[in-house]
Amino acid sequence: MLVAAGGCSAIRLGYSQAPELLYWWLDGYADFDDAQTRRVRDALARWFAWHRRTQLPDYAALLARAQAEAPADTTPDKACAWWSDLRSRADKAFAAAMPFAAELMPTLSAEQIQHVERRFAKSNDEFRDEYLKEDPVQRRKDAVKRGVERAETLYGKLDDAQRERVAAAVAASPFDPELWLAERQRRQQDALQVLRSVAAMNAERDRERIEAALQGWADRIEASPRPGYRRYAEQLTRYNCKVSAELHNSTTPAQRQAAVAKLKGWETDLRALAAAANGNGAN
Repeated sequence: MLVAAGGCSAIRLGYSQAPELLYWWLDGYADFDDAQTRRVRDALARWFAWHRRTQLPDYAALLARAQAEAPADTTPDKACAWWSDLRSRADKAFAAAMPFAAELMPTLSAEQIQHVERRFAKSNDEFRDEYLKEDPVQRRKDAVKRGVERAETLYGKLDDAQRERVAAAVAASPFDPELWLAERQRRQQDALQVLRSVAAMNAERDRERIEAALQGWADRIEASPRPGYRRYAEQLTRYNCKVSAELHNSTTPAQRQAAVAKLKGWETDLRALAAAANGNGAN
């Protein structure tokens, strides 16, 4: 979210609008009726209140730690440790959302689940348009462009040698969009199966079963039941950690200071959002 936001003011604005944007994203999949709309909006308001109050200070502290580490060289192991830290926070956020999802999912009709299935198909078409262009040269150019843009969000403009480093890393990457698409489709079918099984349950009487089904789905996202994909994902993660460390170590003192300034701006915004949630400041 932080990298995508790009600027300090964008983070405050984006986070403040996130409940509304997330509602419309979810509605695009499930096509909620009026009663469901009220429940979803209420659930999102409660989840974001919890998140702003309890999680944003932790994220801000994580950004402060990143600022302290940014001026020095790093290693692939350290980069992977950061990835693990972020994953653990995502898991915590999901766990907090689970009770709300467990309340809503049994209310979905068969027609709404079919709507979700159609939206999955559309998202897969969008994925193919972005990652599976028939022209391999254009596909690689697009991947290099995405990599450069992500790096420049943090470090500022890359020089020619750094851009070449990104291009070489893309060329050597084990990333396989066909494998990723197949895993996406597996997850989607898994989600549909979970939705259909939960739709037959009672939100109150079967709460534990519903939450267990949701947790099982989340666990199968984190560790695919396909051994080949698990091995691929581990290989790709190690490679990306290596590339991230090498790119960071190639940056100049000025680029690292730009990264520190960007991280500080994000930290400041998150602390302001958290303070507003606790009645200690303005949004």
